[in-house]
Amino acid sequence: DLIIVHDDLDLPLGKFKISFGKNSGGHKGVESIIKNIKTKEFGRIRIGIAPTTPSGKINPPAGGPKIDKHLDFLTRRFKPAELKEIKELSKKISQALETIITDGLQKAMNEFN
Repeated sequence: DLIIVHDDLDLPLGKFKISFGKNSGGHKGVESIIKNIKTKEFGRIRIGIAPTTPSGKINPPAGGPKIDKHLDFLTRRFKPAELKEIKELSKKISQALETIITDGLQKAMNEFN
C-alpha cells in the first residue's frame, strides 16, 4: 500500500484531508507519481497550506500569472504563526497515519475527515 503526504493549496492552512483514488488536482509531484506508477489508486494525506481570510475563507496567493504566484508562494518561508499552526497539525497527521497503518484507510478517513 502507498500513502502520499503532500501540501495542498486547495485546503486552508492548518487543515488536512485523507483521500483515496483522486486525480492530481494540478499538484505536479502527485501527477508525477501517478504517471510513474500508472495508477491513482493510493491514499493521500493532503495538508492545507492556503492562506485564509479572518473568516476562514481561502485567500489565493496574490501576484502575477497563476503559475508564478503559486511558485512564489510555495517557495517562501512560513511565517512564525503559520509554522506554529503546522507544527500543531503535525500531531494530528501523525495520529492519522498511525490509524491508517493499524486500522486502515477507511477508518482513518471516517475519523479524521
